[in-house]
Amino acid sequence: MTILNASIGRYRWTICSLLFFATTINYLDRAVIALLKSTLTEQLKWDDGDYANVEIAFKISYALGLLGAGRLIDKMGTKLGYALATTAWSIAAISHAFTNTVFGFGVARSALGVSEAGNFPAAIKTVAEWFPKKERALATGIFNSGANIGAIVAPLTVPWMVVHWHWEWAFVVTGGLGFIWLIFWFILYEIPAKQKRLSAKELAYINNDGKDGHAGAAEADLKMQAGPTDSTPKLSWGRLLTFRQTWSFALGKLLTDPIWWFYLFWLPDFLESQYGLKGEAVSLPVALVYTMSTVGSIWGGWVPMRLINKGWPVFRARKTSMFIYSLFVLPIVSAQALGSVNMWLAVIVIGIAAAAHQAWSANIFTTVSDMFPKKATASVTGIGGMAGALGGILLSALVQKNMFVYYRSIHKIEIAYYIMFGVCGGAYLLAWFVMHFLTPKMKPVV
Repeated sequence: MTILNASIGRYRWTICSLLFFATTINYLDRAVIALLKSTLTEQLKWDDGDYANVEIAFKISYALGLLGAGRLIDKMGTKLGYALATTAWSIAAISHAFTNTVFGFGVARSALGVSEAGNFPAAIKTVAEWFPKKERALATGIFNSGANIGAIVAPLTVPWMVVHWHWEWAFVVTGGLGFIWLIFWFILYEIPAKQKRLSAKELAYINNDGKDGHAGAAEADLKMQAGPTDSTPKLSWGRLLTFRQTWSFALGKLLTDPIWWFYLFWLPDFLESQYGLKGEAVSLPVALVYTMSTVGSIWGGWVPMRLINKGWPVFRARKTSMFIYSLFVLPIVSAQALGSVNMWLAVIVIGIAAAAHQAWSANIFTTVSDMFPKKATASVTGIGGMAGALGGILLSALVQKNMFVYYRSIHKIEIAYYIMFGVCGGAYLLAWFVMHFLTPKMKPVV
């Protein structure tokens, strides 16, 4: 299997590991507040509306940040753009420790949202630069699994810090990790054409879209000197919005990203309200859900690569995989009923759905580099990410803050979660059909 062929070189996987750790830190920083909800409710007298407002502030700023971050990273390049985003979100994460009001948290979450928006546009652009098409979904699945690791580490560490130190330290410690990552980023990262640690064979393998062969070595030497060869003219936002491919990605994100937001911000609350778990007791079930998600993320990237290696067209391998993953989400509609029998049945079903989401995510992100030139990948990722964040805002405003909180207030929490799990179950199939209608064969933008 080419991915394990040491004669070609494996430095691209070192780059993938950097993206993995950045994404882990990114999600760890944003997940802290969900685990502090009960603590902040007790100590700062928050209610569910306050918590929802603070998270809406994050999502609005994240949505706006994604649009700008993608464009900025396409202009600045991955090395400097990623470093700038990580520095900014690390400072914003730490700043939470220095406020004790809802307004102050809203400001801190807004700053975190704007800056954290740089992670995925930068990571997807990096994958497009460093990996051939057939490996991109796997590389995306691996780095995207960092989101799950961050969500696992958070419940295993944040409650402990609250008990033994204080809630402020949870923000300081997690926020500080980004500065450690920056050291490795500047030491290890450079674009392929300028990376001296990259062999000529591996550079040829990347530039020749994963085709093996020895004839590419001399060509690679020339490319090393000449730099990137993508001569496609730069595409403006206005021009990008005229393509069906852009809308396919954006609408797919709009319909499915909010489901992940729901898991991330409300899973601890579900376990507390339904089963009385709080603090360190939440750690094990939450960690199980995100451990399953990690497996789903990597498996979700491996399946289309396997199909492509068998001779399937890229679009067919991608769409078939995504359809399979959408079916794996459906059982979540029974989570509430199963949970009334045994909590762990609900946790497992939610874990399967979360794993399917991450498998889906590894592929929907990769559709950008399948359909767009490298110069536009961060911009399109930002547009789609903004659409996903807007979907999260809509879900928060129309469901969590109104219907959801209403049912909680009249002590019918089970009805609220029945409704939400039903929404989760149908979102992916709807997204798949919308994307298929807009881009049946995912033709590249020329």
